[in-house]
Amino acid sequence: MVLQKGEKNCITDVGGVKVGHKTLYEVINEEETICSGVTAILPHSGNLFYEKVRAASYVINGYGKTSGLVQVDELGLIESPIMLTNTFSIGPVIEGTVTYMLEQNNELGNSAGTLNVVVGECNDGFLNSMRLQSVKPEHAIEAIQHAKSSASEQGAVGAGKGMICFGYKGGIGTASRIVTAAKVKYTVGCLVLSNFGKSSDALFADFPKKKNPNSTDGSIMIVIATDAPLYDRQLKRMAKRTAAGLGRVGSHMDNGSGDIAIAFSTANTYQHNANNHLDSITYLRDDHKAMSQLFQAVAEATEEAIINSLRFADTTVGQQGRVIEKAPL
Repeated sequence: MVLQKGEKNCITDVGGVKVGHKTLYEVINEEETICSGVTAILPHSGNLFYEKVRAASYVINGYGKTSGLVQVDELGLIESPIMLTNTFSIGPVIEGTVTYMLEQNNELGNSAGTLNVVVGECNDGFLNSMRLQSVKPEHAIEAIQHAKSSASEQGAVGAGKGMICFGYKGGIGTASRIVTAAKVKYTVGCLVLSNFGKSSDALFADFPKKKNPNSTDGSIMIVIATDAPLYDRQLKRMAKRTAAGLGRVGSHMDNGSGDIAIAFSTANTYQHNANNHLDSITYLRDDHKAMSQLFQAVAEATEEAIINSLRFADTTVGQQGRVIEKAPL
């Protein structure tokens, strides 16, 4: 049985979640083309530092470069937008996100302590002249400012502008599923940055066999959001199930692939300024049947989000005149 899709079939079906993109595309000359960008996922529309969300990450295969996940797994919290970009642009995206958060919180760096910014990446170096380091801090700020709760753009947008999936144009994809437990509905949303696989690997389509245009094994960043009342240990279990969705489409999680999942819940936010020395939350029991349905929702949403990243991406021309075609879906 396939679970019901959310109204928008998007990660923004989880109440409060917003997504924003900043797409960069410019032909510099015959050799150089900027083909990249930034994508921002805001867990809610309030103050992310003072209202942190419960979260966890899971490294399926660790050939990736991320920031902030050490603290996420230590404390089980996210206190910033979740940012996605290309491999060489993690630094400026951190800088831009910190600048944005400093403007929102005068106490940061003083009485309120410091900030942990979460940034993930994939390598868009086949299409994008990555050595130009075209992504700047202001582009991260623009992605955050463009974030909205309507259905997200998909395909060759934001961080996905230069990405390749199964030999065809990939990038940003999203999907959602609804789970019902004790007459209460919970939503699971997924957003991916897809950049992996050979045409011969795809299990969901009979793609013409072609030479892999990308010399690297590729990567994927997967972000899971839910309004189910879960805490960090349970969210790590959710993040692990993204591997099932990856396997369904045909990924082998190759040696040189960075396959990393981040999961967060909008329920049970953690108040930064709480004065009490004890805290309590209500959470879903592990042995309730809804937990397995949430795992199913993660697998289904991840699978469809990857396919949607191909479905909505258009043929793109990159550096040195390289062309990556739209997938024949």
